[in-house]
Amino acid sequence: MNMQWMAWTPVTAWFFVCIGLILVTMTFWQVLCPTVPRKGFLPMVTTRGDRLFIGLLGSAYIHLAWIGLASAPLYMATLISVCFLGLVIWKG
Repeated sequence: MNMQWMAWTPVTAWFFVCIGLILVTMTFWQVLCPTVPRKGFLPMVTTRGDRLFIGLLGSAYIHLAWIGLASAPLYMATLISVCFLGLVIWKG
């Protein structure tokens, strides 16, 4: 299969590997310990999967805002995003 049409870099590959590992981990977690919908600081009742989706979406927006507004290195946006994702999954 010719994959030359997509610019696969090591960073891109690691991004997709990490998202895949998160999804596999969340699937096993759901099988072992079914989720109970709850209300945290988010203004709605959510499940673990809902909070993961909201956290990933928010992390994407953090990166887009960082690229558009900051001149600092991108790894700082990644650190902020990981903290944001952890907070949303844990307390959201």
